Amino acid sequence: MKWVPLTKIFVTAALSSAAVILQTTGALAVLVAAELIPILFSAQRRIQLKAVGMLFLFAILLGVVQYLGGGTLESAYVTGLRMLVMTIAFVLLLTTTALQDLTASLVTQLRLPQEYAFMFTAALRFVPDFLAENKAVLEAQACRGVSLEGNALRRLRMYMAVVQPMVLKSLARSETMALSLELRGFGGGNRRYTAAVAPHAADYAVMALAGLLVAAVIYLRLQYGY
Repeated sequence: MKWVPLTKIFVTAALSSAAVILQTTGALAVLVAAELIPILFSAQRRIQLKAVGMLFLFAILLGVVQYLGGGTLESAYVTGLRMLVMTIAFVLLLTTTALQDLTASLVTQLRLPQEYAFMFTAALRFVPDFLAENKAVLEAQACRGVSLEGNALRRLRMYMAVVQPMVLKSLARSETMALSLELRGFGGGNRRYTAAVAPHAADYAVMALAGLLVAAVIYLRLQYGY
């Protein structure tokens, strides 16, 4: 049986809480390994592994910044691993949950205002479109002779030729979405969700295990300093 969005949100929150509480590299590495196991057996593992690879690079960069900023090597490891635990859990949530189901769960079960729930999921929905448009603009500007090679200052200056059309396209997309929502009566008092997001017995069991995980992590932190 597939988990409903509420269960996935609860597990993501539990893993993020555990990452914040834990202070040792060994415990955090165990959480990262546990999160990678379902990815390896997922039907969407190609997309997920690509995202995880980028997150690993960012974690390394974050650890280097922490170390250069005066932290110890241990704190650099902890910072990078903590970020990985939280972001990998978020990747699993987004790649295994339909956005309309996530919106329905946020509104009907977590009682989040409809406008905020839609704003959150709409932003996630347009991330792939934004990346595709960024690639298209880069190719179009390259055909016009815009080169992003050279030192960092020159690349930053030339990248403004990409940022400007991207901003204009984003504004046009926002205006189109606002008009479409207005025509559909968004924000009215009556709303219905067709997604079946009610938890089942297995979902409650998983949420209970997630709660026990957080409790165990708090115990280990207080008793043994993990």
